[in-house]
Amino acid sequence: MIAVNLSVLVQHRQEEHMDVAKMIDHTLLKTDATRAGIDQLLSEAKQYRFASVCVSPIWVAYAATQLRGTGVKTCTVIGFPQGATPTAVKVFETQQAIADGAEEVDMVIPVGRLKDGDCDYVRADIAGVVAAAKGKALTKVIIETCLLTDAEKRTACRLAQEAEADFVKTSTGFSAGGATAADVALMRETVGPAMGVKASGGVRSRADAEAMIAAGATRLGTSSGVKIVSAEG
Repeated sequence: MIAVNLSVLVQHRQEEHMDVAKMIDHTLLKTDATRAGIDQLLSEAKQYRFASVCVSPIWVAYAATQLRGTGVKTCTVIGFPQGATPTAVKVFETQQAIADGAEEVDMVIPVGRLKDGDCDYVRADIAGVVAAAKGKALTKVIIETCLLTDAEKRTACRLAQEAEADFVKTSTGFSAGGATAADVALMRETVGPAMGVKASGGVRSRADAEAMIAAGATRLGTSSGVKIVSAEG
């Protein structure tokens, strides 16, 4: 009887971990990422069946080929990490990424324009990427919460909604801070239940992941996916 109960417990834990795995974008966006690092990322993603891998644009074609038929999607970043490239450049990046096999794109908003109150520019910037990806890839909008006031965070989320993006996302992980449960909760409250919210930056443990999910995140961007879904998390 003890052996049976232990087996049931192990199965339950595996299913629980798998549910979290399906919410993780397994990420490697370091400037010095090499083929060996990407290969390890892809191997882990296939083993743990993460939602996607998130890699820099130069690795999209390779990742998409390696992941074909696995159910793991290929995600990349647009206008990364500053969001300060012209909209036309972001649109081209999006088109190229999709041509290379990307199924999800995470774009960075022009934060300075948002802080200037130029909502029309920011909305149009997001809409340009959304239009380029429409019907081909999910769009996630990185608002870089660590640089914004709460009012600016709400504005950014509303603009992403108005532009018909699929997700809002907290952070690049390359600025002054990453995701917080408070920011995720604010974003969820702003966009309501239908839009995705991705917590990214500093999500390193099982406890971190659970806190973000409890706050309203439906996707997690992290390079610690294996740790999160393993006993170490």
